[in-house]
Amino acid sequence: MPPEASHALSETAPASEPEPAPHVRRRRYRGSHPREFKEKYKELNAEQFADDVQKVIARGQTPAGTHRPICVDEILAILNPKPGETALDCTLGFGGHTQLIIPRLLPGGKLFAVDVDSVERPRTEARLRALDFGAGFAEDVLTIRELNFADIETLLPESGKFDCVLADLGVSSMQLDDPTRGFSYKNDGPLDLRLNPLAGKPASALIQSMRAYDLGQLISNYADEPYAARIAYGITRSETPILTTQQLAENIRATLKDFPDKDHHKKTLARTFMALRIEVNQEFGVLDRFIESLPSCLKAGGRVAILTFHSGEDRRIESAFQKFATEGIFSSISLEAQKPSPEEQRSNPRSSSAKLRWGIRSNLGA
Repeated sequence: MPPEASHALSETAPASEPEPAPHVRRRRYRGSHPREFKEKYKELNAEQFADDVQKVIARGQTPAGTHRPICVDEILAILNPKPGETALDCTLGFGGHTQLIIPRLLPGGKLFAVDVDSVERPRTEARLRALDFGAGFAEDVLTIRELNFADIETLLPESGKFDCVLADLGVSSMQLDDPTRGFSYKNDGPLDLRLNPLAGKPASALIQSMRAYDLGQLISNYADEPYAARIAYGITRSETPILTTQQLAENIRATLKDFPDKDHHKKTLARTFMALRIEVNQEFGVLDRFIESLPSCLKAGGRVAILTFHSGEDRRIESAFQKFATEGIFSSISLEAQKPSPEEQRSNPRSSSAKLRWGIRSNLGA
């Protein structure tokens, strides 16, 4: 066959169909209900199993791999986003608050959202981009950046100052429930606790590098844990490196075996994990930098709402807002922290420790 004929045939030959992806059977589990995070295939596919997910929510639980936004009505009332305004979500997370704020900015408005979580942020962005709300959640309406909210001033050349700012502090349900992230003692996984697993060092490395006294002070100062010194001694005297969440939990329980507790020291375990998480992510230092930069990022009349889940966070916000009000930087602030309604706390028990504070920027220096 002449080369020309061969070439002609190759141009007209139909392209081969791509091979279908191999079918993967879902993970089987014992009993009538899945227990492990990776077994909850319906909850992890909320779009496909919406009815099943609603049943989980109706039981007062958070579906695996999701997060339920807290104080939604209160935050929307405080921020009062309007068409044409520019908003900032400092902690995008699952995008629950962002998803409700954006439609109120349209037409003509825009929302910027930042998050340091390199695992969850891409998933949230893909989900939000797929939504259809008139103008949609395209780049001209929603801009998402991998950024620590302590550095929001770096957004200003692109965004300008903001009409409303939301910061939902703490850790999200997606992070808490996924054992591979190491945020909870309830499931075995690597003792990590980093909000961004690609930056810094995990909690397992932190506890290996600390003296017992310093570790005890950390746990006491960040979590008000009465057994802090004893726990720190037990951790630093471990014969083998503590690398997983269950190893740490078992070490703490063994250390406190002479102090019986009807809940098997659940509160102590939760407080210890929280203290380590705060240190690993330098959460108080990050919050202090955010507060310092906040006034310069708000327009005159700009509104800010901040949700906290730790008394140390709330004290910092309360003190800063009072200072801003005294100096005339804020024209109005919340006199007391708002709590989620009793109905919300019953529906979503994870909201029970939340406190909400707000402030409004004055014209002074804005």
